[in-house]
Amino acid sequence: MAASGQDQGGQEFSGRTVDEAIAEGLAQLGIRSDQAEVEVLSRGSRGIFGLGSEPARVRISRRAPAASPTPKPAQPPVQSQTPAPQPTPKPEPQAPAKPDSMPTSVASPTPAPASPAATEASRPRVSNLMDDEREEYDGGTATDQVEAVSDEELSVMAVELLTELVRHMGFEAQVNAEWHESDDNGEHYLLLDIHGHELSPLIGRRGETLASIQYLVRLMINQRIKRWKNIVVDVEQYKERRVNQLTQLAKRMAEQVTESGRAVSLEPMPANERRIVHLALRDHPSVYTQSSGEGERRKVHIVARD
Repeated sequence: MAASGQDQGGQEFSGRTVDEAIAEGLAQLGIRSDQAEVEVLSRGSRGIFGLGSEPARVRISRRAPAASPTPKPAQPPVQSQTPAPQPTPKPEPQAPAKPDSMPTSVASPTPAPASPAATEASRPRVSNLMDDEREEYDGGTATDQVEAVSDEELSVMAVELLTELVRHMGFEAQVNAEWHESDDNGEHYLLLDIHGHELSPLIGRRGETLASIQYLVRLMINQRIKRWKNIVVDVEQYKERRVNQLTQLAKRMAEQVTESGRAVSLEPMPANERRIVHLALRDHPSVYTQSSGEGERRKVHIVARD
């Protein structure tokens, strides 16, 4: 099944984190983030030493297009008329003011216009921000002071923070920062690539350690500036190499399915890697992809078209 369920006009998707569940859903539905309505059903749980873990779950539906405003009918011209004279009312006697008069009411201040970042249409709308990494960072709360930083200032801040984090983990490394545009949705993101010697422990099994480092960096940066910024952490271009490997694997398996007519199931992968496979074969004329399973056992199936 492409999704774990469907309710209230949307489909449910799961992943190790909320971000991975959203990425999985967007890839399978073939839509961009600005075309999606996202409701976080559960943030999931990592459990204790891998026991009792639960996947994060979201419901995604297509965002309805904005309705065009209905033009107002033209009003007929108003003919000027001379008003009839009105009798002058007699002034009424005013009561003397009481000593304990009521205090004069103060007009409520006009609310300030909403921040453009809070109404930015390029982000999926998350109906339950308490279960999402972005809960504190879409413009902050009413008592938060949003810190305006430029891309250059954010790069310097992120490099210093990640360098210190890696040093405390016992590694000597250099961090390079560069802004990129995503190929599939055009999203502006900051790439932090770590370079050094013997850094494979920073990647971990199937990139799990690297994903945790990325989560911490996002959390600390966005907590400081009180606004969501997409930050991607990599180790010596591991993610770029992994994208190329999975893309080539998907194409080879697609050829095999086309020749044999039998579906092929890939090994279980995290949501971000399953998304790479979905995107690689999204426009393939002979096969299509779908996912099944829960949590860490979720995998991609490549199926021949009828």
